[in-house]
Amino acid sequence: MRDRIRLIWKQIPRYPFVSITIVGINLLVFILCMIFPQIYDKGGSGIYQVLLCKDYARVLWTMFLHSDAEHIFNNMIIVLFLGSMLEQQVGHIKYGLVYFVSGIGASLFSLWVKWYQYDWSVSIGASGAVFGLDGLLLAMVLFRKDDMDLPIARVVLVIFLSVYSGFSNNGIDNAAHVGGLLLGFVLGAVICICMNAKRKGVYRR
Repeated sequence: MRDRIRLIWKQIPRYPFVSITIVGINLLVFILCMIFPQIYDKGGSGIYQVLLCKDYARVLWTMFLHSDAEHIFNNMIIVLFLGSMLEQQVGHIKYGLVYFVSGIGASLFSLWVKWYQYDWSVSIGASGAVFGLDGLLLAMVLFRKDDMDLPIARVVLVIFLSVYSGFSNNGIDNAAHVGGLLLGFVLGAVICICMNAKRKGVYRR
């Protein structure tokens, strides 16, 4: 029995339970929103709701709200597959940190742009956090080439097309996308530098 417990415990780091949990929570919230649409009124992020009404928690809650099935599918499929791969590479805590800090940072950057443009629209969705994962991926292929066997040019092209797609369509919070991408890349670069330094320290011994 103890040997079985030890075996299961050793396998835990291999399972992307943070990504799976994020997807599960988002799906649950989406189902609840379909049943109780008024939930949308409690979590959207906009100048009036966050800055004027001082409901600052919305910069976090908005990450769990999606407008329709296509919206949540597009975001969660990336979290499930790309997120799971990144989580296994950098670890659960670092991965979760990048996801949520990128998402919150994306919301704040979006609010700043809206304030500057006098834009009173309300944003919802995890796209800022998802673009943060894109930024982390870019940092990984640049600074951890041995761990990420992916062509840099292909990763850059996919990210560029994702950003371009947002600017080519109406009703997209592109500021959140760009903010999440940049913040995810910066955090990813820091993580990669720390991981590289730790690896060099191990080899020196």
